[in-house]
Amino acid sequence: MAEPEVLLQVKNLVMYFPIKRGVFQRTVGHVHAVDDISFNVIKGETLGLVGESGCGKSTTGRAILQVYRPTSGSVIFRDLDLCHTKGEDLRGARKYMQMIFQDPYASLNPRMTVEEIVGEPYLVHRMGNRNEVREKVKALLSLVGLNPGYVDRYPHEFSGGQRQRIGVARAVALNPELIVCDEPISALDVSIQAQVVNLLEDLQEKMGLTYIFIAHDLSMVRHISTRVAVMYLGVLVELADRDDLYHNPLHPYTQALLSAVPIPDPNVEEHRQRIILQGDVPSPVNPPSGCRFRTRCPLAAQICSEQRPEFREVTSNHWVACHMVK
Repeated sequence: MAEPEVLLQVKNLVMYFPIKRGVFQRTVGHVHAVDDISFNVIKGETLGLVGESGCGKSTTGRAILQVYRPTSGSVIFRDLDLCHTKGEDLRGARKYMQMIFQDPYASLNPRMTVEEIVGEPYLVHRMGNRNEVREKVKALLSLVGLNPGYVDRYPHEFSGGQRQRIGVARAVALNPELIVCDEPISALDVSIQAQVVNLLEDLQEKMGLTYIFIAHDLSMVRHISTRVAVMYLGVLVELADRDDLYHNPLHPYTQALLSAVPIPDPNVEEHRQRIILQGDVPSPVNPPSGCRFRTRCPLAAQICSEQRPEFREVTSNHWVACHMVK
């Protein structure tokens, strides 16, 4: 069996945001948004990235695409380290990496028509004249299930689901290899969410796309993902194949997250045990020593406060950062 092709390697990625105060804007601390995480993305897969609000999921996605320049670490796309690439080389690499944003109301410029929004990538990368771009935009609108005659309309003339389809059309315009989906369905009605997810799956099949799918909704992540990574307070705590993670979660935080997902079977729901975590998520400005999760973990021991757990492969393709997992 052939070895799977690695499209993206994230190595020891760190993203700190400085906190500045006073007249002279002195740096008085840092927000530890992403703190030394490593993982690979296989070509053609969907890697789900889940965790609570503020755990660093969106920051990770933006740091991968160099929307934020990481504090340290490396992001290797194909054989190119994006963290040490600038100018024309980085612009050229960006053709193959795109993003679908969370809020379809905020991510589309209200002063631009659909033709200008979806066609902008072609103009930025000098791919065709205006007439050619207009025809390409019409083809893209058809691809995402919108009427090609809508090219001269403005974003305010569309519903939320239609706007997100426009965002998807813009993301796939240049035939990218990698798309970071930053909670693309969380701002939509439940009835529309399934339509957008089905569209993403269809496009993945037709165009051979690779997704990093950032979300809160664990049941939707289970539906769309090949593998799932769980983040807590800026670090990865578990990474495994979808079915393995959902049937056999090893990290206490993953177990607590999955226990909160409702099961559509009243008999099972009545007898299963909910895991209620005590306390609040610590501040990313001053995270706990050792294991980030120890302040809320029911299994915490002395070693958890003294030593950061290694992110290690416990069973085949199942990675966990926990001292208590053998």
